[in-house]
Amino acid sequence: MTRDANEQTSLLARIAAALERLAPPPRPATGMADAPGFVWEAAAERLKPVARINRLPLDLLIGVDMQRDALLANTRRFAAGLPANNALLWGARGMGKSSLVKAVHGALAADFAALKIVEIHRDDIASLPGLLDVLRNHPETRCVAFCDDLSFDSDDTSYKALKAVLEGGIEGRPDNVVFYATSNRRHLMPRDMIENERSSAIHPSETVQEKVSLSDRFGLWLGFHACSQDDYLAMIDAYAAHFGLGGDDERAALRHAALEWATTRGARSGRVAWQFIVDYAGAKGKRLPI
Repeated sequence: MTRDANEQTSLLARIAAALERLAPPPRPATGMADAPGFVWEAAAERLKPVARINRLPLDLLIGVDMQRDALLANTRRFAAGLPANNALLWGARGMGKSSLVKAVHGALAADFAALKIVEIHRDDIASLPGLLDVLRNHPETRCVAFCDDLSFDSDDTSYKALKAVLEGGIEGRPDNVVFYATSNRRHLMPRDMIENERSSAIHPSETVQEKVSLSDRFGLWLGFHACSQDDYLAMIDAYAAHFGLGGDDERAALRHAALEWATTRGARSGRVAWQFIVDYAGAKGKRLPI
């Protein structure tokens, strides 16, 4: 080997060593046994463990008995290794859609240690195939992949990737994963988007059908509707009893204050009831141990 060749080899070796020093160390692999839940970090293609999941006990979710029973039964079957459907929880804002998903997981986690909940943010939905690839490599787990407030705008094409992942792709959904999503829209698309597609498409009915069929990929549809005053007050009573806020002598005053709170917010919902309880507990100098 000539002197020039030796010098070039030495130079390349030094460059390679410098690049190794500059490169960040590889991220440690996350074991699925490390936590009950995870958040998918799409940019890094890794799962971030969540040691304490922000959720309420299942029995505190009032006025959604049918939805609770259906999702609990579906998730229990999945956790036991039996067939289960992807689920779409849609409807009124603040009525406990995402709370129900987390509460159902919490209710079953004690009996099914392998059951994990993995959240993927709406903005990262295009990376869902990558997440499923990661979860596919952990067959010892049963993972609820969860996306909160899922919907698509007129210039968003990531819904096509979601369709393929849910059912249409050749790989399909991994056996150890089920996909749950919440949305304010039943069909995940705004009405004007569907109408625009209808007016501009060569075959309007086929294009509209493609949009609507996205929701059809979910085998379990659970609708949530605005609650009545009785349901709203039942939520208040349940929260107050659970957290020890006021005795029987204060119940009438607490209910009256809760109705005034709902009036100022212009709505009655589980979220409004919870926000009132937080305000009431804070005013009374009491903590909410959740």
